[in-house]
Amino acid sequence: MLSRAAPAADRKVLQLATTALQCALRQPNSTVDPTRLAVIDYSRPSIEQRLWVFDVTQQKLLYQEWVAHGRNSGSNRTEHFSNRDGSFMSSLGGFTARETYMGGNGYSLRLDGLEPGFNDNARDRAIVMHGAPYVNPSVAQLQGRLGRSLGCPAVRLKVAKPLINSLRGGAFVFAYYPDKEWLEHSRLLAPDCGGRAG
Repeated sequence: MLSRAAPAADRKVLQLATTALQCALRQPNSTVDPTRLAVIDYSRPSIEQRLWVFDVTQQKLLYQEWVAHGRNSGSNRTEHFSNRDGSFMSSLGGFTARETYMGGNGYSLRLDGLEPGFNDNARDRAIVMHGAPYVNPSVAQLQGRLGRSLGCPAVRLKVAKPLINSLRGGAFVFAYYPDKEWLEHSRLLAPDCGGRAG
């Protein structure tokens, strides 16, 4: 159903995202909101739209956007990922969108990583969603890539506030790349839901 709402998105990536969301909802004391989902497909180049935000209940696409990756994750294509502080790389896996705040990058959204070893240092690393002037598709076409962040999934300034507001307070954010280690060891993608199903 989500692929009908967002035909430009990869159907297999959307399937993985919904699998991970269902597993996240089954974790003890889960605070994930099942009605909202954001999917980032880092297998696509930065000059393409690769962020989709859905209202799951209504099977409706709310946003289809460009999103930046960390400066040490690659140039136009995202190829390297890390959970380590100071790496300036993006992280993979499932996150919960939490509270908003005003910081050095303006209105921002804190993300809590749900996958040990892959993104669970997101809060300590200050990996947040925020708007940035370097997320400019016109400039990206000229220079061959979007500007890059310090690891945050940054979006266009014009859409940052409403997009962030659509996610804050519990939305599930899923960052995908066909990384073999993550795909094999992700708790949220495991057939038994990491053995943590409630």
